[in-house]
Formats: sequence, structure tokens, C-alpha cells
Amino acid sequence: MKVVKERCGVIGAYSRLGEDVSLDLYRGLFALQHRGQESAGVYVASPRGLEGFKGLGFVHEALSGKVEGLKGSCGVGHVRYSTTAGSTLEEAQPLLYEFKGRRFAVAFNGTVSNYLALRKELEAEGWRFKTSTDTEVLAALLAKSLSESGWDYVESLKLCVERLKGAYSMVVLGHSGELYVARDPLGFKPLCLGLNDERELYVAASETCALDTLNCRLLRHVEPGMAVRVYDGGLEVKQLTSSTRHARCMFEYVYFARPDSEFDGIWVYEARLRIGRELGMRFPAEADVVVPVPDSGRTAALGYSEATGIPLVEGLMKNRYVGRIFIMPGERSRNEMVRVKLNPVKPLIKGRRVALIDDSIVRGTTMKHIVKLLRSAGAREVHVRVSCPPIVSGCYMGIDFPTRRELVASSRSVEEVREVIGADSLQYNTLDGLVKGIGLPLGELCLACLTGEYPIKADVALLERQIGGARRA
Repeated sequence: MKVVKERCGVIGAYSRLGEDVSLDLYRGLFALQHRGQESAGVYVASPRGLEGFKGLGFVHEALSGKVEGLKGSCGVGHVRYSTTAGSTLEEAQPLLYEFKGRRFAVAFNGTVSNYLALRKELEAEGWRFKTSTDTEVLAALLAKSLSESGWDYVESLKLCVERLKGAYSMVVLGHSGELYVARDPLGFKPLCLGLNDERELYVAASETCALDTLNCRLLRHVEPGMAVRVYDGGLEVKQLTSSTRHARCMFEYVYFARPDSEFDGIWVYEARLRIGRELGMRFPAEADVVVPVPDSGRTAALGYSEATGIPLVEGLMKNRYVGRIFIMPGERSRNEMVRVKLNPVKPLIKGRRVALIDDSIVRGTTMKHIVKLLRSAGAREVHVRVSCPPIVSGCYMGIDFPTRRELVASSRSVEEVREVIGADSLQYNTLDGLVKGIGLPLGELCLACLTGEYPIKADVALLERQIGGARRA
């Protein structure tokens, strides 16, 4: 129900038996569809060179009827939601890049926070850019490094990682038909590697649910600062950088990742269940029923119900067939869009005190209309409980949060936010409850949007202007 969007989802595949992987990439992208709905693309290394297709919309809209004609035993795929540029086919990924007669394709999940500085530096050296994306800057930097390293992709990725600031996981289809994957030194974004033993098919993906779709067992989570080369000899693993601290995005566990995915040893479903229990133990509501905001609030609501003993009911039904019409800006007011997307089950709501569970509150406008919706269905009281603490700062690590001034909690107390959304009571989870629920040490997580303390030193005001300008472009 939120306007918050993840940056992207990536997938790469390599068949040691020489089998075509285009349909594997296509199926894998369906498993990652929740990570991006603006565009999708696939590139493979065919006998004629690197070939592929990109299109706007969902995976089936962008690629149906196209990938069947692609033949290649190695390839990469991507689903996109932009955070630093617009929604055009030119900005869709994978990005095919040519330099000195050789071509490679990059699929990228995250945000390079210093990409404008890198772009200016490259432009001063004579490089030219067709888009405003950080991915093209990354590709140019990689091309430059490849030229300097004699087209050694692993060494070139190391040179890139040393220059890049930000959060990213990437897959690269090399000009010779090999697959390369890399993850940023702090491990903000998830990236995993699996193997279908029967088919000798290696798959790298943003989430393990994509591996499951392709009947792959999990070989490993790509470690922060690590690169992996996948080729006919198997795997070559290299630690590009070493860091004593990590900063995994807490929002992957709270909201973005699919519940059936595992992120660095933590099952997302179990994390959300624990977060809900922690919320219930700390802030029980005087309520008759627990109602989740579908879908992201459901697992936490189950945990909340278990902790408080208040029965859970599916009091809100989600229309799953609205699709892109719902998220198109300017077509309807947010109130009307909520009405299209959600509908209360009145017999479960009427005359009851409702504990409404959601994963987060961003601007507050959506929650305000959901509260109104429940009241119109006859709820006596609506008590809002939120899985994560108040979001008070923007994100410059690959999540499309609004700027600080647009965040409802950035300049308001909890009581003032309660008044904005019109609830009878409002309680957010504590930072300790969130961290305990996720199951990782505090120092292993990025909590910048909750604390304002960024794991990468940056000029926040400058980043807000840069990213805001790129979004308006």
C-alpha cells in the first residue's frame, strides 16, 4: 500500500552444460517482481554476441513472447523501480555497454550515492552518457577499469568497489559469456548464489525465492565486499575488500523481501513473526481483533496476535488485479486509490475494537485513509501498531523514501502522528524490539532511516538535492 519502493532485483544464470538460460532468467524475474514493476529485461551471450530485450511494465508485459527467441548459456536479468532517474526504456536494465569493440551487460540493485561526482570526473576525461542513471556511471567506470586491467573482470570490479560509495549488488554478463557477481563492502543489499545440481545450472539472485523457483539449492550468500566469477570451470570466489562492520538494510526484513526468502542466514518470515511478537509484548492494545494491512503487515500481525492473545482476522481484502493503474501518479487521490486497492470485511470489523498492524508509516496519508476505511465499516476503535520505529530520515542507499520534510514522523511526536492518521492510539515498535526481532546484532544493520546515523559518510543535504533533482528529471 505504500509509495516506498525498492530499487531493483537482479538475477544471473550460467549453464555448465551449455543449455539455454533465457527462460530460467524469465521465470526467476517473476519471483523478484515485488522488487520492481517499472521495467524488466534479459540479456544472454548468444553465438552472435550479447543479445536481449527490455520493456516497460511487469515482467510478463515487458518480456512475454520475446525471451523465447534468445539462445545463450549465460545471461543476466533485471526488474526495476527507479530512485535516481525516470521510467523510460532507455533507463531500463540490464544496461548493455560497449567499449573498444567489446560489450558487457550490467544489472544493478542499489544506489551509488557518489555517482554524480564520479560522472563529472569521467566526463572531464571525455566519457559521455546517454542517461541520468547511476548504473551507466558504474558501467563506464567498469569499462575504464577493464581497459586498464586487460579485461580482467574480477580485478576491474575490485577497482570499481574501491571508488563506489553506496549500497549495491550487481550481476555482470562478460563479453566472453561468463557471469560475474559482486556485493558492496557493507552488504546493504541481499545477493545469493545457488546451484541446480541436475542441470549444472548456477544462479545468482537478489533473493533465495528466485533460487527456489529454479529448483536450486543455496550454495552461499555472497558476502559483503565479495565477487564471484561463474564459468565453465565452476566458481572463483574473491574477497575484494574487507570490512569489520556490515550494514544490512533493515527494511529488507521488515517490508521488501518476500517472506519465503532467506537474507544472510535469517528467514524473512521468521524475522517478521518475531518483530510482531516484540511489538505485541511491548504495546498490547485493548482490542477485540488484530487486522493486518495486506500483504506486508500480515506476518507481523500473526506474531502480534500470538503475543497478545487477541485473535487475528483478515479484515481487509486486497484487490490483486489493479496492477499499475493503482500506482500511476495523478490519476486518483490517495483516498480513492486506497478504496480501489483495499476493502473491509464488514462483519469482522463492525462494532469491534481493531488493532491495525502495518510494517511502517511513511507519509501517513495511506494509513490515514485505512483508518477512515475501518471506521466507515463500523469499527468502534482503531489502534495502530507499527512493526518498525518512526522513519525520520531519508534513504540514500537504494530505497525510494521521500525526503525528510515529507516523512510524517520527522518533525512530529507520536501523539501528533496519531492525530494526523486519526487513530485512537498509535504505538511504534522500539529500536530494541526491531533489532531483537530481526535476530542480527545492532552493528550488523543499517538503521539510518530510523536514527539519522548513516553508515557511509555523506553530505545528506547534497544527496537530497541530487536525488530529488534526478527524480524530477
